[in-house]
Amino acid sequence: MSNLTHFNDEGRAKMVDVSDKQATLREAVAGGAVYVSAETFGMIKRGEMKKGDVLAVAQVAGIMAAKRTPELIPMCHPIAITGVDISFALDEGRSVIEITATVRCKGETGVEMEALTAVSAAALTIYDMCKAVQKDIEISEIRLLQKTGGKSGQWDKESLLHSAEAKSAEAKMISKAAKVSSVCISDIKGVIKKPVPEIYVKIDHGVVGDAHAGDWHRQVSLLADESVDKLREKMPGLSAGVFAENILTSGICLYELPIGTKMRVGEALLQVTQIGKECHNSGCAIKRQTGDCVMPREGIFASVLEEGKIKPGDMIEVTI
Repeated sequence: MSNLTHFNDEGRAKMVDVSDKQATLREAVAGGAVYVSAETFGMIKRGEMKKGDVLAVAQVAGIMAAKRTPELIPMCHPIAITGVDISFALDEGRSVIEITATVRCKGETGVEMEALTAVSAAALTIYDMCKAVQKDIEISEIRLLQKTGGKSGQWDKESLLHSAEAKSAEAKMISKAAKVSSVCISDIKGVIKKPVPEIYVKIDHGVVGDAHAGDWHRQVSLLADESVDKLREKMPGLSAGVFAENILTSGICLYELPIGTKMRVGEALLQVTQIGKECHNSGCAIKRQTGDCVMPREGIFASVLEEGKIKPGDMIEVTI
């Protein structure tokens, strides 16, 4: 079972417990860009800004920000950073300053946020040093470029970009025959939901009229009809909504979709936030009536990115 680890059982944010993780060598590289006018670029290059050496100050700002990331990002762990390097590449033809931050540590969790924070602070410092000359400086393209270490090993943005086309093709194959079988709601929690002709899902809310709706990560629940079929041999007649799912699907293995997967379902766009869940109440109405509950094992949960109507027969398109 996989969970969105920054939420507790009440759907509220928490700091992830990394006590059981192994301390390994970790490195993260982040990048960003600051676009300025030709005049501003020339003054930076020649050291003519009244506040001083723009890049020298920005470099110090980036290093300081990396060390203070847990004070800025609420759920980040205090990490004993072993190295921070901020570098700048000046592209005179485009009047852009490209920033690269490399952060290293030996610990139980990675330093991606430290690298991204370092780039952000360095870019903002460049703006601050130059705003008297130019107000419309543009900061953009702040992103993680590479990470190494930890259980997930190496991640590289370039490799990800090269495989994007293959992933897109795979996603289309996964969802080729996927569709909505039924849509269901209930006005109280812990009971079987009833099929309805259609549902409407809202951003930051979920299914209108459903008890599980709210501004949290489990706004919409989905379960595959194929998962229910596994129990229909023992309990014939299981209908839509019996496991408290909002959307019953067919033609797609929901629990194999990675967290973060986006799905076009009818008019709406959903994003997978959790696979399965812990069943806290062994005596809930659902389990009493069915004898088992497949939702905790094979159901998924999603948030709403684009709102709209969803009804039986609507196609499901998985996107990357």
